[in-house]
Amino acid sequence: MDAGVKKAMLAALRQYAAVSREDSKPFFDKLVEVFGGDGDYLEKVEAMDTLFDDNPAYESLREIFFDLLLINFFNEDVRKLEEDYLESSEWEAIEEKTLDRGTELLNLMLYLKECEDEDIEPELGDFLKEFLLVDEDEFQDEHRIYEDVITNQILVDSDLKEVARVVKELPEDSELKELFYPMMGFFRDQSPDNEEFEDFVKYSTNADFDSAVYSLLISYNQR
Repeated sequence: MDAGVKKAMLAALRQYAAVSREDSKPFFDKLVEVFGGDGDYLEKVEAMDTLFDDNPAYESLREIFFDLLLINFFNEDVRKLEEDYLESSEWEAIEEKTLDRGTELLNLMLYLKECEDEDIEPELGDFLKEFLLVDEDEFQDEHRIYEDVITNQILVDSDLKEVARVVKELPEDSELKELFYPMMGFFRDQSPDNEEFEDFVKYSTNADFDSAVYSLLISYNQR
């Protein structure tokens, strides 16, 4: 299992457990077995889904951890396969089968890996314009999905209370409504101290989920 993914998973589950008062260790240990196992990608997806089915207290994290499983596959499992596996018809079929899975957190984690490779600091404008290419005509799907983030980029210089206020005003059909607060929180402050993190939790309307995602991003960025 990829060490960065494992660390991020542990950070997310520990924080989720701290807010929801769940004992996350047994669940974490089982997930590590799945992520690090010998099964193929779809077998791991099925095994992970079974774990979430058996542990409904963590349901809100299912699709976030699907993103982690995919990142783990890219970082770890692909090295054991043929060099052009991601261009194969087999992988194309897998992508088609899992098209409705995961979240936009995947893009952010891929961006953080790119930042690490290029030795640059993550920055919201760079993520939107240089990684997602939201200003390019051929990437208008990304512009539509990230429209609320694009419109509210100034929030990276605002306090968390203002970020939380804007979240409440986002339309229910906003594609990034669920991830808006932790994503904006991360681009505001990628290394919060305890007091700043407590403020993040205080202003959240979905504290266990938001703080778990924020912890995941902080950890993954500090690999």
